[in-house]
Amino acid sequence: MKLRKIFAGDRLRRLREQRGTTQAALADALEISAAYLSQIEADQRPITRRLLMRLGELYRIDVNYFADDDDLRLASELRESASDPLFGTAVSGEEATAALRVAPDIAQRFLHLYRAYLAVEEEHRSLQTVIVRDDSGAASRFPYDEVRDWVQSKRNHFDVLDRAAERLAAVRSFSPENRGEDFVRYLRDAYRIKIEHAPEALDSGMIWRLDRNSRTLFLSEDAPTESRMFWIAHVIGLLEEGETIERQVRQARLSNDEAAALARVALANYYAGAIVMPYEPFLHAARDARYDVERLQRRFGASFEQVCHRLSTLQRRTSPGIPFYFLKIDIAGNVLKRSSATRFQFARFGGPCPLWNVHQSFSQPGRILVQLAATPDLTTYLCIARTVGLSAGSYLNRPRAVAVGLGCEIAYASQTVYSKGIDLEDVEAADPIGPGCRACERTDCRHRALPPIGRALDVGTAERGVVPYRIETKTD
Repeated sequence: MKLRKIFAGDRLRRLREQRGTTQAALADALEISAAYLSQIEADQRPITRRLLMRLGELYRIDVNYFADDDDLRLASELRESASDPLFGTAVSGEEATAALRVAPDIAQRFLHLYRAYLAVEEEHRSLQTVIVRDDSGAASRFPYDEVRDWVQSKRNHFDVLDRAAERLAAVRSFSPENRGEDFVRYLRDAYRIKIEHAPEALDSGMIWRLDRNSRTLFLSEDAPTESRMFWIAHVIGLLEEGETIERQVRQARLSNDEAAALARVALANYYAGAIVMPYEPFLHAARDARYDVERLQRRFGASFEQVCHRLSTLQRRTSPGIPFYFLKIDIAGNVLKRSSATRFQFARFGGPCPLWNVHQSFSQPGRILVQLAATPDLTTYLCIARTVGLSAGSYLNRPRAVAVGLGCEIAYASQTVYSKGIDLEDVEAADPIGPGCRACERTDCRHRALPPIGRALDVGTAERGVVPYRIETKTD
């Protein structure tokens, strides 16, 4: 089967500029013409296998540095999945990458089958503890994971919803200063729906409920203004773009009704973010503020989390923003939300890397932490993290402790306010993070909780380090 062509001109250009190499000098080192290199950097010509190997030697980087972002994430998941002890000998990252390039459809089907296996295993373990009489069949995949994968395949950007929200905001002249009142007025005028804050109308744990019979949207009175505004925007999305959302869900071809329902929620939330922070006005404001999240909060009356998530969706082809990854976790390390417009890889199984600043934010609540972090593929990121969350509303309730992380590749870092005072050229100052212990190939990490998959362990008795085993390094 013919191998996929690799177009990575922008990545090659940024790497060359970071290393201080001119186009002519690099062309000479690669033994090609400057015109040919210019075409590669303009994505008019692919990077050949020979040039990949030569670039790896020149810049001492893994050839996967130039891989397609989606392919890189899929290869990482394929390596994790295929290295399950169920299959015996683990596979290497190189084998997973080769399999994906040579037989991408077969690799995708294997991953689908493995996710189905995990779903059945999870249900089986639950049934071993509690016997439940239920006529429903086993889900072929975890609905949350399936929807996450689908959103990720879209790079967390749904242009049709973005443009629809932008049009409505412009036609109705929704303004940041009065957007909450504008939304309430629009629901009343367009759909004859009123807003009420009535705790007795909500069940325990509920934050809002739309009663179509009485045409009333009940909102929790304990929530901050920006949350209530977002919930109203969510309902506007369901009413205004219901057909568009249904069409997107049908096109996704999700495997079951649960996944489809979750996808509808995700798309309505996307629309809510898009109408609270319309694409072009928000992108221009973000650039002017150098992506300062707190300034954007005040400008659009949104929460810290809402702004961070919106920043990760700005990937319109004609006017893209900085490609960010976005992550939301709780204090136990459970991943609640994750998406990426970058090549950043999230682990499929287990918690995120403990060296990531998103964990440290829980010890300094409310403070923005900034970190330079290098991943195993030698990509350096500028990462910010901060705790967020709603008030418990009562002394007898327990507040939810969560944190969000936002990051971009170092090539874009200078465009953000968070690079102020940081030496972006000092790559040795970057913390060596990974996608998670099971998927991380670092052999010298003293913070490792679990051995990496696919590596033999040397458990000696004459000596030991902080981690009670050595990980054998690869030999060619």
